[in-house]
Order: sequence, then C-alpha cells, then structure tokens
Amino acid sequence: MSHPTLISVARRRFHALPHLRVDAALAVLITIVQLWPLISRESPQGGLWHWWGYTVAVAASVPLMWRRRAPFVVLLASGGVSTLYDLADNVADQPIWYGTLVALYTVAAYSRLGARIIAFAVTAAGGLLAVGSWETALRGTVLLVAAYAIGRAAATSRAHAAALEERAVRLEKERQMEAERAAQRERDRIARDMHDILAHAVSLMVVQAEAGPVVVRSDPARAEAAFDAIAEAGRDAMVQLRRMLGLLRDGETSRAPQPAIGDLPALAEQVAETGLRMTFDVRGKPRAVSPDCAVAAYRITQEALTNIVKHSGADHAGIRLTWEDHDLMIDITDDGRGGGRGLPSGGDGLIGIRERAAACGGTATAGPRTDGHGFAVSVRLPLARP
Repeated sequence: MSHPTLISVARRRFHALPHLRVDAALAVLITIVQLWPLISRESPQGGLWHWWGYTVAVAASVPLMWRRRAPFVVLLASGGVSTLYDLADNVADQPIWYGTLVALYTVAAYSRLGARIIAFAVTAAGGLLAVGSWETALRGTVLLVAAYAIGRAAATSRAHAAALEERAVRLEKERQMEAERAAQRERDRIARDMHDILAHAVSLMVVQAEAGPVVVRSDPARAEAAFDAIAEAGRDAMVQLRRMLGLLRDGETSRAPQPAIGDLPALAEQVAETGLRMTFDVRGKPRAVSPDCAVAAYRITQEALTNIVKHSGADHAGIRLTWEDHDLMIDITDDGRGGGRGLPSGGDGLIGIRERAAACGGTATAGPRTDGHGFAVSVRLPLARP
C-alpha cells in the first residue's frame, strides 16, 4: 500500500472518531503544554510557582473540549481567562497561549462571517491590551492572523471536500439512473423483438396449418411441404427466442449475431412458403449500415410481412431496397384488399415500425398504395457515415 493511501486511510479513521473524544484529547494536550513552563522549572523563590498560574493554565485549556459545539463562547472563555494569568506575580512566563490560538482557529473554521470578524477583533484587541511590549504585541498579532488563516483554509478545504463528495454522489445516482434507463431501453427492444418473432412465426404456422388439411389428400407433397414449413418456422422462432431469453437472463449471448439486411432474402423465401408470391428487388450499390439500423431493417420488414400475411388477403407482396447516397429506402408492398386471414392483432405493428425507424434516426410511413390496390410501408434509414 502506498504512503498516500495510508495517509488517506488514517485521515478517514481520524475523522470518523467522535468529536468530543478528539477535542477532549486536544484539551488535555494543550493543558500539558500550558502547564509545561510551570512544571519544567522551579520558581526563583524556590519550590512551586503561585497556584494562580496553574489554575489559569488549566482553565484556559479545558473549554477546548467544547470548541466545536460553541466556538465563539470557547474563544471568549479561553482568551478571557488567559488575560488573568499575570494577576499573580510569582508565575512562569507563558510564551504562547495555545488554547486561545486553537479556539480562534475553531471560530475561523466553523463560524459565520459576522462571528469570525467579532471574534478576531475582540481577541486581537484583548491581546494588545494585555501585552507589555511592542515585540510581544507583534508576535501575538502574527500568531492570531496565522491561526485565523489556517482555520479559514481548513473550512475551505472541508467545503471543497463536501462539494466533491456531493458531486460524486450525484454522479453515481445519475450513472445508476442512466444504467436503469439503458436497461429499460434494452428490455423494451427485446420485448419488441420477441413480439416480432412470435407474431411472424405464429402467423406463418397458422397459415400453413390451415392449408395443410385442404391439400393433404389431393396434393400430399404440398401438404408435406406445408408441415415442413410449420416445423421450420417453429425451429427458427425457438432459436431466436432462446437468444432473446439469454439476453434477459444474464447477457452471456449478447455477442450472438442478430438478423440483418443480408437475411431479408431468406425472410422473403420463408413468407413465400405460405403461398404468397414474393419478389425481392435491390437497387443501387449496397453500403455500410450501423448494426442497430441493420437489425431494425430486418425487424421492420418482418413486421410488415407479418401484417400482410395476417390482414391483407394479398396474393403478391414485394420488398424493394433502394441504396441512395445517404439513406437506405425499404418499401414493402402488397396487392391485398384487407380482410385477410383474421388473425388476432396487438394493434401496435405500425407503431413499432415507426419507433424502430425513429430509434435509428430514420422515418417510416404506411398507408394505401397510390398506384393500385394494396398497402405500402416505406422506411428511410440513414447510412453509416464513413
């Protein structure tokens, strides 16, 4: 462990101690220091010094036990008692009244501006009146100014540390809130993906299941293909759902690839197995798309095709990708007249399409086709900037 770390640990442990206990220990130390001139040498008259000196030395130091509870009162008590020291003749010289300096430091460190000004003025005036020479007055003034300055420096440092601690707490709360928001956004994204996966797979399975019994005797091969399509749709849904549930559980599968633009032809083929004639057209030169937009392009197309299978009653649907200079246009159209297979609808398909597009900085529109019967979904997604 490095020395700065040891110092910081010791500082934290010291500040964690009860204030009264620390101040009591300080009062005992100052008392010993103030008594030292009286106990370290004998009186010129022999033996002990006058009892008055011992009394004042103790009385000027003991109030420091309560210095943080009542700084101004402690300063007046300590400073006032110390001025009475010379009332007796047979006392040792006291070079410095440490109790008064500590009390003034405490006022400077913990009191308001008005109390600090009054305390400094009273202490300085009392000290000047009590001294006997200009040399002593100058030394005392310098010590008082130093004690006051150190107290203000300590107050500033404490306020700065408190501000830093408050800022750290605020930043931690903001970080936690942002993490919660990110987690909520991820849960919402996964919920949308699961909705799209289930809606698409179930729609295909229902369509194939309805067609199977019709052709099971007249066209066994087509019936077998329908049941194979049901199994394939179920397996594909299970794989994608397992990946989504893995993300919700522990995030261990977050690196698993998500379906993207390159998987759209396979999606079109899967939908074509329901008997819907599908066309897939690409115009322009493919360019780079951000991963989020690539996944959104697949999910939007999947949702649009699911709506066609469930509700349009169409015979033909088409997917067209148009690669422009800065955007990718996706158009999904059908020739339906509505009133398709009557499958249940959550009512959020088009809303989800718009939200997915907006999340990538794109736009989405949906409505009846202007060039004939049917419905059209048009999506514009931004390309990745080089």
